[in-house]
Amino acid sequence: MASIAVQLVGFFLGQLGFAGTVVANLLPQWRSTAYMGSNLITATAYMKGLWMECVWHSTGIYQCELYRSLLALPRDLQVLRIYPDNRKPKHAARALMVLSCVSSVLASLVAAMGMKCTHFAQHSVFKSPLLLGGGVGFLCAGLLCLVTVSWTTNNVIMDFYDPFLPRGMKYEVGLAVYVGYASSFLSLTSGLLLCWSRIRSREGSQGPLHMQTSQPSSSPITFNNIYPPAPLYNPPEALKDNHAASLCSLSSGGYRVNNYV
Repeated sequence: MASIAVQLVGFFLGQLGFAGTVVANLLPQWRSTAYMGSNLITATAYMKGLWMECVWHSTGIYQCELYRSLLALPRDLQVLRIYPDNRKPKHAARALMVLSCVSSVLASLVAAMGMKCTHFAQHSVFKSPLLLGGGVGFLCAGLLCLVTVSWTTNNVIMDFYDPFLPRGMKYEVGLAVYVGYASSFLSLTSGLLLCWSRIRSREGSQGPLHMQTSQPSSSPITFNNIYPPAPLYNPPEALKDNHAASLCSLSSGGYRVNNYV
């Protein structure tokens, strides 16, 4: 029962991590800044995400616009690899977050089939490897999300303390990055719990068999069932003469003397 409870907790944390990764992937608050003009009415806040860029005005107007060009992404959201035609940019942040979501979906399906509370592949040797595969999938999803948010945080901090960058171009870490950190830790915890549950169940199944083969038998070996008991000894009787036995014949130990004369 304890192993099943650990698996359920790990699976539930994995689902929370997956939901948080999707939310962090879609939110535009990866980088945020606030600019206060001379008039409080003109106060605006700028936010940049993986898929869109938004502007919030103090008047209540909220405007968002999707990136129309892949080259319009911020520097920390893309990695350009120089090719001969120079037309193939690789957007690492987007790719890592999408891969993290896909890994979480696959890990959820595989872990659900490998859990003890499901009826899939009951009493099969593939049950435990499926659970281990689900745990490894959640670990990969958590690492991918953690690398993305850590990379973004590092670039935002480096730009913030850059003395040559104008003040209006400096951003702070947004809400989506913190959501990504929480989601990555939930996914990593889920993967660790599922892997630990699989290793523990494997050791528990092998433990009694090992003890049974290693402990010597305390009772001595008996051969009663191997060899039958020896028959009782019956002394041979001597041939008797034709004459009748006398009443006064001596006897010793239950044997008459006249039987041997």
